[in-house]
Amino acid sequence: MDARLRTIGDREAARPLEARLDAAARESTEIHEGAPPPAGWAGRWLDAHLADPLSLLLVAETAEGAADLGVILVGGFDDPLGIERIPMILLLSVDPRHRHRGLASALVERAQEVLGGRGHSRLAARAPHNDDARISMGERWGFVREWELLERRS
Repeated sequence: MDARLRTIGDREAARPLEARLDAAARESTEIHEGAPPPAGWAGRWLDAHLADPLSLLLVAETAEGAADLGVILVGGFDDPLGIERIPMILLLSVDPRHRHRGLASALVERAQEVLGGRGHSRLAARAPHNDDARISMGERWGFVREWELLERRS
């Protein structure tokens, strides 16, 4: 399969992807967190953050403008102690009909290249503690565990 990867840095060019990003966010949060993000989340996030040098939107597509194969959205992660901001993968989604063909890893690799060109040598990702498949995939791609986030609910 021939796939081209395209960076979308312009807010207007990103507008047609809002529904896809909202769907990817819903799928990710419903599987692991139980509650979907608020309606229109992607549009508000893109308005507020797409211009940030730590943010990146890439698509995998079969033809110019199709954005039909996959998407990765990267945004800034703020260290709670204010020590550092690093880019973090917020969403990574590949159309189910095109999975297991290297598209997700290609999107991650390209994101790392683009962000490296902006002076960022690190890329963070998150995975639920019990999602062994996602954790294993990240480790195969060179991600290492740095922190464990603990959460206490009332």
